[in-house]
Amino acid sequence: MASLKVPSNVPLPEDDAEQLHKAFSGWGTNEKLIISILAHRNSAQRSLIRSVYAATYNEDLLKALDKELSSDFERAVMLWTLDPAERDAYLAKESTKMFTKNNWVLVEIACTRSALELFKVKQAYQARYKKSLEEDVAQHTSGDLRKLLLPLVSTFRYEGDDVNMMLARSEAKLLHEKVSEKAYSDDDFIRILTTRSKAQLGATLNHYNNEYGNAINKNLKEDSDDDYLKLLRAAITCLTYPEKHFEKVLRLAINKMGTDEWGLTRVVTTRTEVDMERIKEEYQRRNSIPLDRAVAKDTSGDYEDMLVALLGHGDV
Repeated sequence: MASLKVPSNVPLPEDDAEQLHKAFSGWGTNEKLIISILAHRNSAQRSLIRSVYAATYNEDLLKALDKELSSDFERAVMLWTLDPAERDAYLAKESTKMFTKNNWVLVEIACTRSALELFKVKQAYQARYKKSLEEDVAQHTSGDLRKLLLPLVSTFRYEGDDVNMMLARSEAKLLHEKVSEKAYSDDDFIRILTTRSKAQLGATLNHYNNEYGNAINKNLKEDSDDDYLKLLRAAITCLTYPEKHFEKVLRLAINKMGTDEWGLTRVVTTRTEVDMERIKEEYQRRNSIPLDRAVAKDTSGDYEDMLVALLGHGDV
């Protein structure tokens, strides 16, 4: 996993906690100081800062941030400061609520995290919400959407590189038959998508492309634009080419009337320590503008400063 560039003179977590406490003191909050610390610490360092802050000041750092900050800047800082599994659990919970319902986020979490990361998300979800992620997904979805999403969040995929080429050929043929029949929610179609390793699925879809002359998502797109097929295509992209999915989320968040701050914040805070360099390359290739410049043009103030710092161009 890639980590943020951290200056060689990074202070001890005790010093960071003290500086953050100072940022909250006095007449106004020192947002620049908060950014200069938290935006330049990796996940393990942020976790240590939180522990030291709680022990020293008898207050959860997240609660202190919540009291001091507001709006999109607060959301970005809060999401970034959370442990990755806690953050995903929170995002998943938000995605099942009536007014913030977003099945795309559930697909992202289920399909772009490793098997162990997804397992930790589900542990964090149970600890925080006293119910299982599967329980909430089942409760808040129905029909074909539930049929796809429930096994996606329930699976524990094999993570290795071993591939069975005979199986890839036979399952490519099966997928092609189901697409030809427009049986997009067929049990076998969903079984292949939700249980096979990413390496095996990649081999299957490569064979599909080579044998039948089209990528499977192109065939799916030609047929319909309903919510289930959109989600199905998103799942396939997240499993096989995640940077392409996240580039699209960012492009739609930035390049329309009114910024989708929620989508923008989610991608930056969840992918900065994972595959942001690949996402930036994909964004530049697709849009002919560097991502950090596009973000800076579309945001302002402390929110802009936080996002640009996370994108790697704000080192102190």
